[in-house]
Amino acid sequence: MSDTVASQSPTLPPIGSGIDYEKFLDCVHCGLCTASCPTYLETGDENNSPRGRIYLMRAVTDGRLELTKSVKRHLDLCLDCRSCESACPSGVQYGRLIEPFRIETQQREAAEKNIRPGWFQTWILYGLFPYPKRLRWALMPAKLAQWTGMDRLAERTGLLKLLPEKLRRMQRLLPPLQKREPQLPEFLPAIGPRRARVALFTGCVAEAMFHHVNWATARVLQQNGCDVVIPRNQACCGAIHYHSGAGEPALELAKTNAAAFQSNDIDAVIINVAGCGSMLKDYGHVGEELVKQDQMVRTSLEHFAGKVKDVSEFLMQLGPIAPKGEVPLVATYHDACHLCHAQKIREQPRDLLSLVPGLTLVPLAESEICCGAAGSYNLTEPEMADRLADRKLKNILATRAKALISGNAGCSLQIQAALRQAGAPIWVAHPMEILDLSYRGLKPPVV
Repeated sequence: MSDTVASQSPTLPPIGSGIDYEKFLDCVHCGLCTASCPTYLETGDENNSPRGRIYLMRAVTDGRLELTKSVKRHLDLCLDCRSCESACPSGVQYGRLIEPFRIETQQREAAEKNIRPGWFQTWILYGLFPYPKRLRWALMPAKLAQWTGMDRLAERTGLLKLLPEKLRRMQRLLPPLQKREPQLPEFLPAIGPRRARVALFTGCVAEAMFHHVNWATARVLQQNGCDVVIPRNQACCGAIHYHSGAGEPALELAKTNAAAFQSNDIDAVIINVAGCGSMLKDYGHVGEELVKQDQMVRTSLEHFAGKVKDVSEFLMQLGPIAPKGEVPLVATYHDACHLCHAQKIREQPRDLLSLVPGLTLVPLAESEICCGAAGSYNLTEPEMADRLADRKLKNILATRAKALISGNAGCSLQIQAALRQAGAPIWVAHPMEILDLSYRGLKPPVV
């Protein structure tokens, strides 16, 4: 049986031919990216480094190398964390290479070998995660099990071992599910003089599991003089599909969101999840890549992308109103990959947190190295995800902080799971939760 994933048929263009070839040539193979690449740090394998993967993709595109299972394995192991882009002195747009290459690979596999997504992608990644209402319903048994202690009993007795591996991992990653606050209304007025009118992107997994963070974000925006609009017809950002190679469903979700947030009186579309924010800001590229003819669609996606702002980025541009409530807490800050590398947002969250009376931030070693979450990576690549989680855990424990602050839902799930497994009672919070406590004069759950 052939080891080739997808053939380089003489009647079809090579995989990768849809990518602007100049983007491959931007890489001068200097190797400065290797020290920042999580998979290279863990394996020491050049094929698992950014320059190694670029070489592999370019060789396949040139027809010098077959896309074998071994080659595809090196590419699949990439977290798409974009840390290499931060390290690269040549400005290589690595995400513009790995993402379309994966899409072309999936399309060729589907066309040639009739390979379709498996049950996990079909029913969980694509059928459940992008839909917050479905996900909330699916989480009801888990919430009941947490409340009654049945989850701990099932773990002690080994009943969880009866579940498929990916479902066991999902159960392990579940945070303590909080009682949901009321649904966010479609409009929340500014507190004090109105300074801006913004729309809040609530997300899918974030809306289902971190509804309280959306509320905290909305309250912080109100305290800073913002009218907050929450469109009911918004959808998943599409990152789950796009990063796994499913380009067309991602495009449909992008078009839905561009239409939902098209109001001209909105100053910014606010996002509080790093992975979603990176995807939303990339809609212009997604349109350019996947919409070949319809210029109106491309223009709509570009216009929407231009309005997207991470909440910390937006507040620092607006000029934050300093909160006054003391939050007596020693915390450390983890840089979510798609915030610091993809969006180049590093100082803004720290600057906001520095305004909170009583809060002490201690540095975290390797703060910009991926924790292993990477969207759905911690479900599809469990071995590497766990290695990176352990690496992150050791650095967090070394800080002796009482709280870990990060601006991404996936990071929160991954790090909370690692802390629970280690028996470390460290609170994992979003920056907006900290600011919300200070504005409202409330104390944190840990001191």
